[in-house]
Amino acid sequence: QVQLVESGGGLVQPGGSLKLSCKFSGSFFSVFTMGWYRQAPGKQRELVATITGGGASNYAESVRGRFTVSRDNAKTSVYLQMNSPKPEDTAVYYCSAGPPGQYWGQGTQVTVSS
Repeated sequence: QVQLVESGGGLVQPGGSLKLSCKFSGSFFSVFTMGWYRQAPGKQRELVATITGGGASNYAESVRGRFTVSRDNAKTSVYLQMNSPKPEDTAVYYCSAGPPGQYWGQGTQVTVSS
């Protein structure tokens, strides 16, 4: 049984920084590809970034160069460092494990506004 719990969301000013965390509970964390997705009001959920068990990362074009995904296998956690966020980054951010849709966290709200 896999459980994911996100934390770190909140209000951030444009150009600021925010770090999201996702704690994984269950087995075999190190073999899971972990991901961050987001869903803005009225829009479909979209990929933000993924990171494989070996540490290879992939980003949506809209966040590449501003956001960084990382993982700590010893702490069974994955992180999303958000630098220079923009108002259009406002969304509920979800942590995922495995293929999209296999396991999801409950989401954490990120609001980018001055």
